[in-house]
Amino acid sequence: MYSLSDFDFDLPQELIAQTPLTERSASRLLHVDGERPIDRSFAELVDLLTPGDLLVFNDTRVLKARFFGVKETGGKVEVLVERVIDNRNVHAQIRASKSPASGMKIKLADAFDVIVGERAGEFYELQFPGDVFELIEAHGRLPLPPYIEHDADAFDETRYQTVYAKTPGAVAAPTAGLHFDEALLAKLKAKGVNFAYVTLHVGAGTFQPVRNENLAEHNMHSEWYTIEQQTVDAVRAAQAAGRDVIAVGTTSLRALESASQSGALQAGSADTRLFITPGYTFKTVTRLITNFHLPKSTLLMLVSALAGYDTIRAAYAHAIAQRYRFFSYGDAMFLTTKRPC
Repeated sequence: MYSLSDFDFDLPQELIAQTPLTERSASRLLHVDGERPIDRSFAELVDLLTPGDLLVFNDTRVLKARFFGVKETGGKVEVLVERVIDNRNVHAQIRASKSPASGMKIKLADAFDVIVGERAGEFYELQFPGDVFELIEAHGRLPLPPYIEHDADAFDETRYQTVYAKTPGAVAAPTAGLHFDEALLAKLKAKGVNFAYVTLHVGAGTFQPVRNENLAEHNMHSEWYTIEQQTVDAVRAAQAAGRDVIAVGTTSLRALESASQSGALQAGSADTRLFITPGYTFKTVTRLITNFHLPKSTLLMLVSALAGYDTIRAAYAHAIAQRYRFFSYGDAMFLTTKRPC
């Protein structure tokens, strides 16, 4: 079985994309189908799909979840909202020189006070004085990934959202979807490719490194998802017609596979801690559109499970040699499962 060190690789720092391209669909696309990787443009995706294929998108919307604030004692804090519990309460990470006590007030963005509640593992419960979504949108900052070295600006606020983002709740974008623009979506529809949607609110845990060499000891982070019956119906129709179910991003894949653990996709909402590593048998997804992932990350393990460990190692080596752009603002891959689902 594989261990953590099997998923390490050397990545030149200059290949980490710091800004998005001017046009979303102008990214490169590495087509990997069990053979030699083929260099394409993302716009060529239209030519790689067949009428009746189903693209499944994650329609989560990234919150302006990052705040700077001051404790009532005067100490400075940084707050990252991880999950909205209801319209007045959230779970959040808090960075401070000293952990805040329950009941303490923190002024965020020099605009409003939150009250610290009980601690839940690495998170704190925070009570907002008004509607959470309104206050976050009005006063928060977009939380770019830790490897992007600039603060979010107005361009990021547009480009770090998918064009179909609808349901607020994520603290990181489902980045494979960032390559789709309205023109490309129209071309796919005109070809007869079908669309369906899931919602999985991407958490900050997506950036957390795996620290255990033995992968069985890794505590996978939890994320909330929901899948409507119309998406289940679309998946079943594609399967019945012998067409591909293509997850747009690892978050869509994680939602689909989490809801398929009984053997067939089921509608509903739940938290998932599904940790996909090589050896996993895929139940719903047959192909995947995804960006390039961090060394030693759970997402690199996931794509290795889908396309094959050796296939992914070769694809990443090719991408580095050909100077592909990596991570959230980088280029994409199009992968096929190494075995029938």
